[in-house]
Amino acid sequence: MTDRPPPPVSLVNLPNALTVLRLILVPVFLLALFAEGGHDTTWRWIAWAVFALAAITDRYDGHIARKRGQVTDFGKIADPIADKALTGSALIGLSMLGDLAWWITVLILVREIGITLLRLAVIRYGVIAASPGGKAKTFVQIIAIGLYILPLPAALEWVAEGAMGLAVVLTVVTGVDYVVRAALLYSRAHRPAGQA
Repeated sequence: MTDRPPPPVSLVNLPNALTVLRLILVPVFLLALFAEGGHDTTWRWIAWAVFALAAITDRYDGHIARKRGQVTDFGKIADPIADKALTGSALIGLSMLGDLAWWITVLILVREIGITLLRLAVIRYGVIAASPGGKAKTFVQIIAIGLYILPLPAALEWVAEGAMGLAVVLTVVTGVDYVVRAALLYSRAHRPAGQA
């Protein structure tokens, strides 16, 4: 009896549909964020709702794909693109509206793009899996961005600022951690044969 290879996973499945939905929601979110000059209370609530819906799809698409055995190459590529498109567009949009300092947006985007390129550069030597810190960073970033999108009263702005401060710290710390792990992966791959 020969082992048959598993049947190919169809591209048309729920996890991929959620990823595509997240990509579609990005321009919808931006339209809502910038509507009526960008600071209309009703439109900011709508923008927050769209952002929250997109963030929820990010939480579940990968989980469903792994649980149902529906992981596809498309999903592996499109999922991180959708993630970066959502957070990146939100950060840039908030900075354009004057709600978030540009240095924060630049720092987070440079880290996200840089680490993505670094992981691709060392993938031939091994995969750098997402760390618990990296997952916490993503969660805190989403919460912080969501708070900045909300039309919070002035008395509660410190909540958004505190969350974003924590997000920045986690962004830097986990970025350094990924660089160290990539360097160790590279050095192990280039260690002379027989050297411990």
